[in-house]
Amino acid sequence: MSEGRYLSAREAAEELGVSVRTLYAYVSRGLVRSEPGEGRKKRYRAEDVRALKRRREVRRDPARAVEGILGWGVPVMESGIARISEGRLYYRGRDAVELSRRATFEEVAALIWLGDEGRVSEVFGGAPSGLSSRLRAAREQVGHLTPLEVFQVILPVAASEDLAAYDLRPEAVARTGARILRTMATVAGEECGGDGMAETLRRGWDAGDGRLLEAALILCADHELAVSTFAARCAASAEATPYAVVLAGLAALQGRKHGGALDLVEVFLKEVEDAGDARDAIARRLRRGDGVPGFGHVLYPAGDPRGAEIMRILRERLPGSGAVAFAEEVAEAVLEIMGERPTLDFGLVVLARALELPPGAAVALFAVGRTVGWVGHAIEQYASGGLIRPRARYIGEVPGADG
Repeated sequence: MSEGRYLSAREAAEELGVSVRTLYAYVSRGLVRSEPGEGRKKRYRAEDVRALKRRREVRRDPARAVEGILGWGVPVMESGIARISEGRLYYRGRDAVELSRRATFEEVAALIWLGDEGRVSEVFGGAPSGLSSRLRAAREQVGHLTPLEVFQVILPVAASEDLAAYDLRPEAVARTGARILRTMATVAGEECGGDGMAETLRRGWDAGDGRLLEAALILCADHELAVSTFAARCAASAEATPYAVVLAGLAALQGRKHGGALDLVEVFLKEVEDAGDARDAIARRLRRGDGVPGFGHVLYPAGDPRGAEIMRILRERLPGSGAVAFAEEVAEAVLEIMGERPTLDFGLVVLARALELPPGAAVALFAVGRTVGWVGHAIEQYASGGLIRPRARYIGEVPGADG
């Protein structure tokens, strides 16, 4: 199949293994979108053809197809929050990059949770600006832990003080989400108050540019059913409270194939610094079969727009930064050798380096941002009333096989 955005009628029909007449029937049923092409001919959306082909494969052989469904496979549940399409990320139909340039993090949270970025005051107006004495005491006892681990200790304590968290109506969950966010930002930011989450983090981390943090939080907010989001959604399907939903997300985020990947990016950049030559460090990794973390994303063949935007805004707002210049050199070397571009993970690590944020700040930024998505998916799941409980295909010993 052509890798472009559109296919001719003949190409689309051949890919689906059907006649052109059947393709027209799919179009009339809304399964494949068509647009005017050259002359009187029409062209057909390649992404629709691919999606329809995957669905038909699932129906023909569900036992075989299910193996790939949960691993970068076909959609497994409905959501109105995020869409990844043609190399772009959208929240409720709005381009996430454009939102990161004009909106506040709280506005994006209101948009994702209630579908209206104008409901900020309704959602965040009652969120406390500080920690209770119990939370402060707990925070002092776990100061040696990473920010992610601190969140996992503090949130259960905060949950025990928040009886309103058991109210699972959409507006109530949104307000609980605001309280969770405020707690996380305050804990990560050493309880320095601010007008918003980004400002709280900026003051606590003594970061010079709050707009950079705001943009990063927005770009982290959601990404369809990432593993942490799926874990959070499973917890919500059992009607666990929003605190438990966020804790489920944090547990998955800790894994080295998710949020832990940021640590791998940091290790890679340190290797480049020690080698003094990006090409040499990259070559050593490739010879070992280690790969280069922070580059290339299966959902964005032409490059992760989130990573690209963070690097763009870093260049714009910190033009004299040595950390940014170094990262740009590394990115150029990876592009030349591997043809891959920076991901969100790379952008967050470079941001933390450029702003000289404390250890663990990059993944803390990721966690605070993604909490918006976890709470948004919880709201959807609570409303559906369904329990996520798939079956396993048993491959063990057959009962009674010995007799």
